[in-house]
Amino acid sequence: QVQLVESGGGLAQAGGSLRLSCAASGRTFSIYTMGWFRQAPGKEREFISSITWNAGTTTYTDSVKGRFTISRGNAKNTVDLQMNSLKPEDTAVYYCAVRQTPVGMYAYWGQGTQVTVSS
Repeated sequence: QVQLVESGGGLAQAGGSLRLSCAASGRTFSIYTMGWFRQAPGKEREFISSITWNAGTTTYTDSVKGRFTISRGNAKNTVDLQMNSLKPEDTAVYYCAVRQTPVGMYAYWGQGTQVTVSS
């Protein structure tokens, strides 16, 4: 199994920045991709960004391109999500997740961290 813990959420003003971090432990050698998702109240969970564990290949959903950057963190087995130019519509609970194959379901999820952007 893989355990995930997110950190770094909080309150920001529109136009501001926050940096989220996800720390993985356990069978980290089995990770193929780590992704970030978010869920706003009353909305479905949506994919934001992902990075492949070894190659570092990144993907982003259109709504965050140019504003968010996913990267391997300086600490071992961490992935960061740098969020700039935040908008009120970025308000949501943010989750990191991993999958152990190139495609398919994300099998392990963190507990989530709240991000609130005020206008």
